[in-house]
Amino acid sequence: MIRYFQIIIWTCISLIAFGQAPFYISYPASLDAGPLDGRLLLLISTDSTAEPRFQITDEFTSAQVFGQNVDAWAPGEPARFDGGESGYPIQQLRDLPAGEYYVQALLHRYETFHRKDGHTVKMPMDRGEGQQWNRAPGNLYSTVQKIQYNPLLKRIFRIDLNQKIPPIEEPKDTRYIKHIKIQSKLLTEFWGRPMYLGAHVLLPEGFEEHPEARYPLAVFHGHFPADFGGFRTEPPDPNLAPDYSKRFRMEGYNRIQQQEAYDFYKIWTGPDFPRVLAIEIQHPCPFYDDSYAVNSVNVGPYGDAIMYELIPEIERRFRGIGAGWARLTYGGSTGGWEALAVQVFYPELFNGCYAACPDPVDFRAYMSVNIYDDKNAYYREGPFDKILRPSRRDYLGHISSTIKSSSQMESALGNYHRSGGQFDIWEAVYGPLGPEGYPAPLWDRQTGVIDHQVAEYWRENYDLAYILKRDWATLGPKLQGKIHVYCGDMDNYYLNNGVYLLEEILNSLDNPPYDGQVDYGDRAEHCWNGDHSQPNAISRLRYHRYFIPKWTEEIQKRAPEGADLTSWRY
Repeated sequence: MIRYFQIIIWTCISLIAFGQAPFYISYPASLDAGPLDGRLLLLISTDSTAEPRFQITDEFTSAQVFGQNVDAWAPGEPARFDGGESGYPIQQLRDLPAGEYYVQALLHRYETFHRKDGHTVKMPMDRGEGQQWNRAPGNLYSTVQKIQYNPLLKRIFRIDLNQKIPPIEEPKDTRYIKHIKIQSKLLTEFWGRPMYLGAHVLLPEGFEEHPEARYPLAVFHGHFPADFGGFRTEPPDPNLAPDYSKRFRMEGYNRIQQQEAYDFYKIWTGPDFPRVLAIEIQHPCPFYDDSYAVNSVNVGPYGDAIMYELIPEIERRFRGIGAGWARLTYGGSTGGWEALAVQVFYPELFNGCYAACPDPVDFRAYMSVNIYDDKNAYYREGPFDKILRPSRRDYLGHISSTIKSSSQMESALGNYHRSGGQFDIWEAVYGPLGPEGYPAPLWDRQTGVIDHQVAEYWRENYDLAYILKRDWATLGPKLQGKIHVYCGDMDNYYLNNGVYLLEEILNSLDNPPYDGQVDYGDRAEHCWNGDHSQPNAISRLRYHRYFIPKWTEEIQKRAPEGADLTSWRY
């Protein structure tokens, strides 16, 4: 009875303050004992073909989300959405127009970390899903409700979080693919709780039959892989219903992917493919599905943990050569940046990087923003007008999202850089520590005004083009011939602009010259891998089969005297 009167009082206050009916969300004790911390999301869509939780994107077609934090939220206690919450694309609930909607709520759970640096922070930890708030095991969510919404009618809407996302099953070992997971001493110490690193290991053909062989290591960087991707030992499923790829304008792209994966299996096990260990690593962090494989004051010593804990353990278990001359680093997008970054920051631990469509490698072209010279990340401004800066386009240049829309989506999904989104992880990895223990923002999320002190920190620590130029006297002898970068000139995220600037710097270097390669794909979009013989839709599926043979030929030029170049060539 007391709770009933509380709801009535809250409703009256809400109607007086905001002139509309609120949403009340609660969860039962039977689902989780609580109390719980996290980000509570109210999700609203006009489309019934998918749950609203799967319709939130940074593009103009996105469904609506409103978010608020909950701390020590108890079962049965109603949390209220009444107009003041952070929203995207509509900023305030009070501006939601009347209409018929499909409504859902979800709690993205946080846990408390007592970090080594003395800060206590609440963050969402990955639970095996790769930091996807809408799929994270343990998150609570509601069934979808169809409602008639009209703020003038002052109706109350009640939503129960009556479901919990189940745990994700670990992948199983097969003849060719093995899985490894270790607790990292370095990361556990930094975050104040057990932290793990993992990898999916693709064994070479003949691994068991050649116990004397020691193998080079091909380290593929990318987003969180559920298993080793693009490898299939069976022909494509003849009963697979063909889908349509809107991005590539292709029918049956799912069948093409299966065929490519099966073709790679045949090539990998064939007589001419180099016998190496290929790995895809798992290193999700509390900010993202991937740590960016470098050390950072906000994310922790992931670079050292991967290089000095995970990689040596993989090489120990699977007979790796275990020397820098026998390691390749490669990847695309996030993985492209990581491939170049670890080659630069750990120059003697790798003997070649192949970076495709890398995330911004020169922050003068941070997508469509120059973080050093521009005053505002959201707008290009003239004396009488201003226009929004784009963040995504297609191969014809049609814009689907802006820097502002992408930033504001992340703000709605989680403040303090807790959205799991792209800008949030960049700011966490590249940026300094803020006063409350969370990353210092590069720009104000409401106005877009850039903090140039933060930008200077980015330049000195993570601007790869700048660092290569600044430190070439010491890096040059260690990196000559090792740098290869590829990008489509219509990259969806404008990443080719940073590559242009990087290329100018690389070409200016001497004593020694960089002796590498930078190449561009005509009208190619994101994930083009440098293969001019294939369209973007195919090249993006062929990183392993394209880069590994290139590298194994190159390392013969740079391998030290006495290096094992034969035991793994059978």
